[in-house]
Amino acid sequence: MRIAIPHSLDRDEARKRLREKAAQAAAKADGMAEVTTTFADDDHLTMTVSAMGYTLDCGVELGEKELVVEVDIPASLGFAKRMIEGMIREKSGKLLS
Repeated sequence: MRIAIPHSLDRDEARKRLREKAAQAAAKADGMAEVTTTFADDDHLTMTVSAMGYTLDCGVELGEKELVVEVDIPASLGFAKRMIEGMIREKSGKLLS
């Protein structure tokens, strides 16, 4: 699944916010999920989210005007695809707020 979240920040400010918020992601999971983040470079983040026996690997790319999240949803979670997409949109948007 590919989700694009538009932003209007300049690239340096977007990078700064992405780094700051990614570092806080695990704490904000409130014990509901385990979140790990790793930056491959200034514009690419790998995030792994584990909850309820599932692990989702996400790739996050910072573009000029959008944040793009790529995530593979296992077939066994197909029933929750829209809910997962909504959560990704909400939480990813907050990475740059």
